[in-house]
Amino acid sequence: MVVFPHAKINLGLRITNQRPNGFHDIETVFYPLPWRDALEAVPAKEHRFDQYGLDLACQPSDNLCEQAIQLLAADFDLSPHAYCLYKAIPACAGLGGGSSNAAFTLKLINQLHNLKLTTHQLEAYAAQLGSDCPFFIQGRPVLGTGRGEVMQPIHLDLSGFTISVVFPGIEIDTGWAYSQIIPEERQTSLAEVVKQPVAKWQETVANDFEQPIMEAHPAIQSIQDKLLAKGAILAMMSGSGSAVFGLFDDDAPKCQNLAREIGIDEKFVWVGKL
Repeated sequence: MVVFPHAKINLGLRITNQRPNGFHDIETVFYPLPWRDALEAVPAKEHRFDQYGLDLACQPSDNLCEQAIQLLAADFDLSPHAYCLYKAIPACAGLGGGSSNAAFTLKLINQLHNLKLTTHQLEAYAAQLGSDCPFFIQGRPVLGTGRGEVMQPIHLDLSGFTISVVFPGIEIDTGWAYSQIIPEERQTSLAEVVKQPVAKWQETVANDFEQPIMEAHPAIQSIQDKLLAKGAILAMMSGSGSAVFGLFDDDAPKCQNLAREIGIDEKFVWVGKL
């Protein structure tokens, strides 16, 4: 069986509160992005997990897919399978690739072994693996609050827009990024803000991480500026970065050569339809 874990973008990200335990409350809109990895599982004599494609900082045993397998193996008698993950989504980019891999692993095992776990149960398992993992169980637009794991479905359809995603290969220290933000509650929810026409989002939908991160890494600011110059109606960093995406209301042919213009590897630029 083969599944194709997809990426996500954050349409805005607000840091609203810091808890006594050091964790932060956020508000963000998660939106699915059809940039995909591939995960295959086949019956085997013994359990095995391998990963290929883009380099990952972690060893296979530390991969979130492997953690998802072990999480379910602790509660269910799983027959051995050989798992193979092919990575196309860059890691540490703010695109949720690892979280998606984990969530799709849970869904894959649920089907393979006929565990009959409900969507709610799968989301509960996913929440043990990462704050944004539950989003990928259903992969529909949601307002994420709490640490990102509290999800409220919203009606948001960006079908027909072209998106260009650029990852400059800069790894952001998330702890440092949070330390640069003074949490602030807003009067209007992002769920209401994104009801406005997309053409207004550049002025009304904000990612709190952008200012400190772009000041520390001007190359990220440069990518945002270039996307806007090429006609993007919205250019924004996803999550804590360092990937930046641009939304276009046409086929964005000017973005096809973006990797060469910026001077980064083509595998770190993705252009497609939402």
